[in-house]
Amino acid sequence: MKLGDARSGKLRDNITGFGRALRRAGVPVDSSRIAMAIEAIELVGIERKDDLHAALRAVLVSRQQDLEVFDQLFDALFRNPELAQQLLAQMLPKVRQAEAPKRKARVQEALAAARAPKEGPRKESEIQLDAAMTASDQQRLRHADFATLNASEFRLIERLVRDVPLPLPPVRGRRTRAGVRGQRPHWAAAMQQARRFEGELLWLPKRARRPQALPLLVLVDVSGSMERYARLLLAFLHNATQGRPRAAFAFGTDLTDLRPAFRQRDTDHMLDMANAAIADFAGGTRLGASLATLRERHARTLVGRRTVVVLISDGLDTGEPDALNSEVLWLKRHCRQLLWLNPLLRFDGYAPLASGAKVLHEHADGMLAVHNLSRLEDLAQAMARLMQR
Repeated sequence: MKLGDARSGKLRDNITGFGRALRRAGVPVDSSRIAMAIEAIELVGIERKDDLHAALRAVLVSRQQDLEVFDQLFDALFRNPELAQQLLAQMLPKVRQAEAPKRKARVQEALAAARAPKEGPRKESEIQLDAAMTASDQQRLRHADFATLNASEFRLIERLVRDVPLPLPPVRGRRTRAGVRGQRPHWAAAMQQARRFEGELLWLPKRARRPQALPLLVLVDVSGSMERYARLLLAFLHNATQGRPRAAFAFGTDLTDLRPAFRQRDTDHMLDMANAAIADFAGGTRLGASLATLRERHARTLVGRRTVVVLISDGLDTGEPDALNSEVLWLKRHCRQLLWLNPLLRFDGYAPLASGAKVLHEHADGMLAVHNLSRLEDLAQAMARLMQR
């Protein structure tokens, strides 16, 4: 039996178009899932709309946070034939709506892209003025919360955060070099100078301590409430901390070592490797158990008392507060400073009322906001002030 339009048989093209619409809305849908969706529809048939919805939802959606996006796109594309003319228009009846339903920004953008006519090749002599990113739009995006961005804005911000610098102040290391200031003379440099000037010693070099970049330990929360922040902050820290000693770990219900991913020079490749390595992405948060794994298996990543620990989390921990408290105390004893980057500071009057947030607020050396691009641009100065204090 041939499903779809009896005249042209467009079922495969329609399902493919629906999968591309989901992909434009930010749902991870690849060609293998689209092929599985076509096979599923051939098995369940198209006689019942609820069967069609259940089959596509089971095959195309793998994350809890994408269920609402799928439902809204399915209702929009399978209800009005004018919106679904590239999907399943010829097999569905027309239903008029008195008022357009409220949809997420990701869904609205995917529908707008599906309705937009395809443009032909642009001539080289043609000049177009694009006012999509005017000064007001750029100013709005600098102060927009990462959780409120639509798909295109999220991709743009993801590119912009890679250019934000993080010049942390260096500290004086244990190794010395010849300099003007110091406590003791540098006799080796003095003898070399005397040999160049026929035994004359023009000035006495002093032993000065070499400046040294502090090693960083980055702990990123990848739970469901931190999903949109985690990807942007990983891209930001991967570029901003290149050239300095660093180690990165992701934690949710368990601890994931991201050091192999952070060794990659390309940020996109790093994000792909991190996404493949993290098995508990968009799950719960058990910071105490994750820190226990860090202490038992990766304690050597903390270089004495010089390591600066950057903990990125909203503090919504589901583990035992006592276990978290003991692990955070161990972490404090083995690092120079513990800085807590909390996106929940975007709310006025925020107070750390959750059990995990109370523990972090008690032991952290500072709490900084990282919920928009403007805060990331000011992050280096804020961290420098906390480190100097």
